[in-house]
Amino acid sequence: MGTVHRSGANKKTIDTGRLIVAALLGIGFGFFFGISFQYISFNKVHLPSSLGSSFDVAMTNDHGSHRNESPPMTNGNGLRNNESSKSNGSIPKIYVATNPRGAELLPPGIIASESDYYLRRLWGEPNEDLKKKPKYLLTITVGYNQRLNIDAMVKKFSEDFQILLFHYDGRTSEWEEFEWSKNAIHVSARRQSKWWYAKRFLHPDVVAAYEYILIWDEDLGLEHFDGEKYMQLVKKHGLEISQPGLEPNNGLTWQMTKRRGDREVHKFTEEKPGWCSGPHLPPCAAFVEIMAPVFSREAWRCVWHMIQNDLVHGWGLDFALRRCVEPAHEKIGVVDSQWIIHQVIPSLGSQGQSESGKPPWEGVRARCKHEWSLFQNRLANADQAYVAQIQKG
Repeated sequence: MGTVHRSGANKKTIDTGRLIVAALLGIGFGFFFGISFQYISFNKVHLPSSLGSSFDVAMTNDHGSHRNESPPMTNGNGLRNNESSKSNGSIPKIYVATNPRGAELLPPGIIASESDYYLRRLWGEPNEDLKKKPKYLLTITVGYNQRLNIDAMVKKFSEDFQILLFHYDGRTSEWEEFEWSKNAIHVSARRQSKWWYAKRFLHPDVVAAYEYILIWDEDLGLEHFDGEKYMQLVKKHGLEISQPGLEPNNGLTWQMTKRRGDREVHKFTEEKPGWCSGPHLPPCAAFVEIMAPVFSREAWRCVWHMIQNDLVHGWGLDFALRRCVEPAHEKIGVVDSQWIIHQVIPSLGSQGQSESGKPPWEGVRARCKHEWSLFQNRLANADQAYVAQIQKG
């Protein structure tokens, strides 16, 4: 037993010595590593050239930005005056006042201010993603109950049209029964109108890739319509805002939108006495309805800004569209030889809510009329405020 005791003590002494030596070596290694670390240059790290340059800029940016300060004075190239003449190879700090709002700190060459609805792959080269880029954007606000009519509508448009469906009933997956739906864009928000969607998902910079934007209802019959031929006529007659002519016996409200059987396009009409304050003014000219409007890219950029965020039905907007093109009575018209039928299906009305014993559609209709009044008042007030500002000099 005594022998065992002595050997255990010797073992403990040896183990303790080893731990002390290891600790001293660790402390020494850490000390020398810490001293040498400060001399390591990040320029020695081998990074891809593009990543390395961005990394260098971040590391030489005074160890922090001063974005809360006032924007620095810049020269014509958007570079800080006191840094634009640096010749040490580093990239100076950037502030370009002419960049889009929020992108002033970026070099103009990297800014991608516009987008589209082209579907892209998750693999391969980006420049090989698209075999064909659609030239036009067709948007339809839909409910699943109208799927057969939507299927018939979509088949009237070629591959030059990108299809975008706004679903007001929340049902999207069921549309997979149609092969074309697999290449369409689907946006879902319950009980919303097409102008609510348009304001939120059709920003001019988002749809800038498309020459024309079609914002259509779901209850349209297109038996006598061809999308490609329609676009040819729009371009031929220089129409910035247009719509197909309407079959006279179905859902017609205004004489201007009634199809003429003897021409390709018309831009003027006669209305009931007192309805038009001038021959070049709505609804006798410079006028289309909001059920099936077609906007050029340039016209839509203006119209989008005029759409009110809280007025979702768009009533009154058709009378104001003329403000977005000049001369309006020449650039707004109705295409007669490619005409449609308004089926007058009050599907969106069923998405309302019954109040005081009234059916849902009555509440929706009342809101439409109220919004028309609100829009007229806002536009008139805006005009008056602008005139007053001009008069002040």
